Amino acid sequence: MLDGKTIGFIGGGNMAEAIIKGLLAGGLSTTSILVAEPVSSRRDFLAGEYGVELHEDNSDIVRRADIIILAIKPQVAASVLTGLEPAISADQLVISIMAGISTDFIEKTFASGARVIRVMPNTPALIQGAATAVCAGRKATQQDLEIAREIFSRVGTVVTIPEKQMDAVTGLSGSGPAYVFTFIEALADAGVKNGLPRDIAAQLAVQTVLGAARMVAETGEHPALLREKVTSPGGTTITALHTLENGRFRGLLMDAVDSACQRSKELSGK
Repeated sequence: MLDGKTIGFIGGGNMAEAIIKGLLAGGLSTTSILVAEPVSSRRDFLAGEYGVELHEDNSDIVRRADIIILAIKPQVAASVLTGLEPAISADQLVISIMAGISTDFIEKTFASGARVIRVMPNTPALIQGAATAVCAGRKATQQDLEIAREIFSRVGTVVTIPEKQMDAVTGLSGSGPAYVFTFIEALADAGVKNGLPRDIAAQLAVQTVLGAARMVAETGEHPALLREKVTSPGGTTITALHTLENGRFRGLLMDAVDSACQRSKELSGK
């Protein structure tokens, strides 16, 4: 579905790099990828590392791309999109990975009638392990949605949702890696507190989280059932879980997702 298509990135940050890496690993030619990036050192890095074509000016990319991926910060969305508007045509597919920016906002900015898909990946895209959600704007077709799914399936798992659920995705999986990183750090610190060398504690913490996640994914069992299997009566695990419950561990995590979801809504002006 991507054969013969030219993909232009507006922004060459970490997420853009992750997608580029996935596309190239999936067999897409370097000549099919164009990137607009204002920072010269970043342009030099991407060109040297991946062999793709770099430009400083956004319009140079837009005029030549069949698919445009908006990989910019939501805080600069209004100014960047306004600058792109004269170069956008109705024949182009626009894919946005900007948190909190609705397809309606982008469609209204691009008076030409560009078709818009909104996507929320997360940072494990850098190792082709992303959790990504996609939704279609009013003018996007089913084929447009499939193109977006094909692009992001090369950097991880993709689900399709209605746009009204995108703020929840942002709070859960978009910001989620930071919650997990914090948990791993705290778990390792606890090991050090109880006498383990730092490197050993970190290795055990990482593998514990990785192994537990794989068990959920590969067994298909509910996490509560898997937790029961490791929780013996009167044992160490139930004692530790009691401490987590006293500290509102699950409630705090739910509150964290709520706050990230609310911030996503604020970014979109809801």
